[in-house]
Amino acid sequence: MENYIETNHLDFSFGKLKVLNDLSINVSAGSIYGFLGPNGAGKSTTIRAILGLYKTNGNHIRVFGESINTNRLSILNRIGALVESPTLYDHLSGYDNLEITRKLRNLSKNRTSEVLKIVNLQQDAKRPAKQYSMGMKQRLGLALTLLSEPELLILDEPTNGLDPHGIIEIRELLLRLKKERGTTIFISSHILSEIERIASHVGIINKGSLLFQGTLLELREIGVSTVYIETSELEKGLKLLQKNNFPLAKLNKSNMIEMDIENKEEINKITRLLVKNDVPIFGISNSKKDLEQLFLDITKEN
Repeated sequence: MENYIETNHLDFSFGKLKVLNDLSINVSAGSIYGFLGPNGAGKSTTIRAILGLYKTNGNHIRVFGESINTNRLSILNRIGALVESPTLYDHLSGYDNLEITRKLRNLSKNRTSEVLKIVNLQQDAKRPAKQYSMGMKQRLGLALTLLSEPELLILDEPTNGLDPHGIIEIRELLLRLKKERGTTIFISSHILSEIERIASHVGIINKGSLLFQGTLLELREIGVSTVYIETSELEKGLKLLQKNNFPLAKLNKSNMIEMDIENKEEINKITRLLVKNDVPIFGISNSKKDLEQLFLDITKEN
């Protein structure tokens, strides 16, 4: 699958302070790529470098297969970007904010009305932007990025500061853009639960280094899961497991045997061990760590 964004062993520094270290990310066409990291991890710096807002040496950044350093204008014509909060003319209406950009870029006259409909602001198009809620301003900012019908959206914390209703609005809009228009979306965020709801791929960065890159499914597979066993022979089953490669097995408050496992094959070993030794199993289940816990585990190790 074609990569829309590639950084190849990218380094970046502010003076003597190294911010990005050997960073190699790949964002494939048609994906929603969640770019995660703690504050100060290098997410915004990466986005600014990809957009050519920060000058980098060599050809370590390629977008649509072309170097951002040598083909920046042609690349940016195919991108919609929202870095932090949108810059709006508060005294002008939402419609007029869009019209200014549309005319500057010599786009179709119908395009303003089309993007207002996409972001569901057509009913508020004539209101001054200063009367918009934070969520409405973010949607208007997204409308500005969509005017040129971009193939790639690059969004830096688009739900930052929004209330739950605003977050849901942005989430639904991004999913609709992906489904209906096939838009590729690169989104940085610290709201992990939101990324888990929309992303197909994830990159985790900390201290300027990439710690993980892959699909959400691949991320979940590397995490430890917890197994819960319901049996009438709690003490017998517990001692048996502790003597056979599961020394950390324990009884929990729900009167079930609980233990962490590294892979699914261990569930089969546990079941066979208990059945072979006449320990009845009334129920066995396992739960994987969510994205938030996996993120904390990965960044803690770093």
